[in-house]
Amino acid sequence: MDKIRPRLQTHYEGYVRTKLQTEFGFQNPHQIPKLQKIVLNVGVGEAAKDQKLLESVVEELGLITGQKANTNRARKSISNFQLREGMPVGASVTLRRARMWFFLDRLISTAIPRIRDFRGLGTRSFDGRGNYTMGIREQIIFPEINFDDVKKIHGMDLTFVTSTQKDDEAFALLRELGFPFRGEVPVQIGASA
Repeated sequence: MDKIRPRLQTHYEGYVRTKLQTEFGFQNPHQIPKLQKIVLNVGVGEAAKDQKLLESVVEELGLITGQKANTNRARKSISNFQLREGMPVGASVTLRRARMWFFLDRLISTAIPRIRDFRGLGTRSFDGRGNYTMGIREQIIFPEINFDDVKKIHGMDLTFVTSTQKDDEAFALLRELGFPFRGEVPVQIGASA
């Protein structure tokens, strides 16, 4: 069986790498920034009281990513939050390789345009080490989620980890991959310069 190559990965290797190499003047091809992984994280504070809610979040993350989600547990006890060490507090998924590229393609082309009152992604969410984090308020923007089966609407954080340590290089990488940043003209995937 022939494996399907992700469309966005082909775009990265055929167009984005050379564009970044000329923009930043990289001599070594290993200097060119690349996307290493995407981490989806959902915090569920009510998980201690409602185990079914945590199960539905894990199931939804599995539908969105095509990969089983891990349950995150509290590292230490905090009495003000009625939190004991080892209690479930959320779920997360780390995507790499082909699943990462397929998810990113679906996120950019299908999910982000479904966000209500969307005016572009903020450019201040870089962490100073070349990683970008964005928040989503509702999981129902993903077409895999059936609104009738949703137990509770919740948000999630998406972190895009790149191989560079510089925010300007990471910004250029994500911009060329098609991220609709505020004030930027979106790049058309598959279009040549």
